[in-house]
Amino acid sequence: MEVADGFRAVVPVRDSKVPAGPVLCFEASSWAGFIAELKAGSGRS
Repeated sequence: MEVADGFRAVVPVRDSKVPAGPVLCFEASSWAGFIAELKAGSGRS
């Protein structure tokens, strides 16, 4: 997985094994919340 930086409002994410493939764009605030949950080790299922 690759995450592009340099964008203010969105965070583009793509599969690093398929660089010409599709890109998913997340709102920056949603991405920040996702990363915060990962770092906190939240194990919700």
